[in-house]
Amino acid sequence: MRNGDPDNKSLSGPSWEENIRRVVPYVPGEQPPVKDNIIKLNTNEFPYPPGPGVQKALQSLDADKLRLYPHPDAEPLSSAIADSLGVGRDQVFTGVGSDDVLSIAFLTFFNSGAPVLFPDITYSFYEVWADVYRIPFEKVPLDEGLHIVKEDYFRENGGIVIANPNAPTGISESEDISWFEDIVRNNPSSVVIFDEAYVDFGGCSALPLVNKYDNVLVVRTFSKSRAFAGMRIGFGVGSEKLIRYMKDVKFSINSYTMNRAAIELGLSVLSDEDYFRKTVARVVSTRERTKKELESLGFETTDSKTNFIFCRHKTVPAARLYEELRQEGIYVRYFNRPRIDNYMRITVGTDEEMERLCQFLGSIL
Repeated sequence: MRNGDPDNKSLSGPSWEENIRRVVPYVPGEQPPVKDNIIKLNTNEFPYPPGPGVQKALQSLDADKLRLYPHPDAEPLSSAIADSLGVGRDQVFTGVGSDDVLSIAFLTFFNSGAPVLFPDITYSFYEVWADVYRIPFEKVPLDEGLHIVKEDYFRENGGIVIANPNAPTGISESEDISWFEDIVRNNPSSVVIFDEAYVDFGGCSALPLVNKYDNVLVVRTFSKSRAFAGMRIGFGVGSEKLIRYMKDVKFSINSYTMNRAAIELGLSVLSDEDYFRKTVARVVSTRERTKKELESLGFETTDSKTNFIFCRHKTVPAARLYEELRQEGIYVRYFNRPRIDNYMRITVGTDEEMERLCQFLGSIL
């Protein structure tokens, strides 16, 4: 009998499944069906559309060019990002969303065998990447106020990852860049990554450190403040040497990761700077007003510097509120995890969406 014959039972040995790389995957926020009565406040998407430049760019896309590979360095978008931040072109690494950038960074930099350090309450994808790439890691506890204790990172490690503002807490650690620099100065032998997905909503950026230290990577995304989650554009900024190492790894896996449409439309997003600033300010205003309304209903909220609110009610369990909101067609995020299992994370939507949220909560509390 041939090996492929299903009746061949004479062969013995381990099952092919014994060699599978098994991991517990990251679980994104639920994607409910698109309906008029649904309010989706569970994945931190921007509540307003991209700026007018994007619509104009969409109309002028040349379909014939789609038969050609895109530029492997996502030019001219990468150069435009560099110019907007005042850094060199060779200091920018682009990826398909910041998750792609972070994944390549983990694969590139965290190979010493020492544990990578990141907070116990933070973006849960860090643990998934460490697991899938077989990187040892240690989750460093936040303090009782859900803040990072920087001194806890002043020790031997294989790398450090700090989300600032942090997710899902929404907390930005300091308005003084010296807080971030202290971590870098105490870790000259490790790459320190600052994940700044939400920094445009009020956080302090570590970006000035990339020209002072060659072991710092700042990662950002177009998915939040730039209203472009559907196009998947992220980037990292670091020293030329650090970025070159990342590109070596990327080009060993897949040279053409960002498509032509994303590159061209990403350029148009950067050109809508006035629209960007106005809509971000609008989200921040809605966030602060909603925090006050929630507090009047008996909620405690963190001092969020993001486009979401992290809160818990003084008497009603978060799991119950989450389910009642879901039944009403209002989707928020609930994390059934130690220390935060009584919190909800609520994306800041439009003023009308947040009013409906507060009205419903007021009716059941």
